Amino acid sequence: MKTPTLEVHLEPSDLARSMRSEVRAGLTSDPKWLSPKWFYDAAGSELFERITELPEYYPTRTERALLERSADEIAAIARPEVLVELGSGSSEKTRLLLEAGRRAGTLRTYVPQDVSVTALEAAAESIGAEFPDLTVHGVVSDFTGSLDHLPSGGRRTIAFLGGTIGNLVPDERRVFLASVASALQGGEHLLLGAGLVTDPGVLVPAYDDAAGVTAEFDRNVLRVLNRELGADFDVDSYRHVVVWDAENEWIEMRLEAPGATVVHLGALGLDVPLRAGEQIRTEISAKFTPAGLTRELDDAGFDTERVFTDSDDRFALVLARRRHERNV
Repeated sequence: MKTPTLEVHLEPSDLARSMRSEVRAGLTSDPKWLSPKWFYDAAGSELFERITELPEYYPTRTERALLERSADEIAAIARPEVLVELGSGSSEKTRLLLEAGRRAGTLRTYVPQDVSVTALEAAAESIGAEFPDLTVHGVVSDFTGSLDHLPSGGRRTIAFLGGTIGNLVPDERRVFLASVASALQGGEHLLLGAGLVTDPGVLVPAYDDAAGVTAEFDRNVLRVLNRELGADFDVDSYRHVVVWDAENEWIEMRLEAPGATVVHLGALGLDVPLRAGEQIRTEISAKFTPAGLTRELDDAGFDTERVFTDSDDRFALVLARRRHERNV
């Protein structure tokens, strides 16, 4: 087994500064919002793992089934020597791509990227033990800030799975996809996992399950702010609200204040007044059409080579090739 390496470009102090800045901006806006990145402390990550196993929450199992069906074809087309995964977390589904790359005889290196040192260390050790001939090079960074830290050399495929692209509003998606294109050379690939527009009767329960696990996950962001920023949210009194925005084609998760109150955030020296029934948006999850994804990728400098969808057309894996500069 090769010893995994870890390259750190994001310290806890950087995350703390980012949280203070973003929370101040979000809670002083109208309407108010919080970034979904703050869901994922240890408790939030555990709650999300429970969400992925719920009968209503189809995206994770649907994407996994697509990867099981298409991983060998993806490896045959992209022929990756280096697989980079953005927001890798536990790297669970990625094993399907690693196995396919190994079967194809091309894959040499796996580069998981995440903001969590702990998650990366655990994933790197596990992957290194399971794939002893693979070089595992973890990168601790924030993919929304910069992709400059991703290693170059070797034919790369960047994987961005889980439908996380949907957490970005259109302007953020344009910037993100352009930055991915800039990080790749002509002929290298992006594998994008994205939720598709489908029946709201299926979509909404996926984010508002009958057991209330997603509601607890949503409220957990307030617990994070209470702990990290000295806030005094009465967490359990906030109502989890899920809305399908048909015009923007995205799900919104919100937390609704039960009554008029003023929340104090000690670390920010900030008092936030909330009206009775006022809502704080905690996440958007945009859904797409295959044609819409192809257009956004084309605008960023990619040619779509394959679109894999499930039989219900609820999720897509899109394999796109970075165009050479002369064709952009």
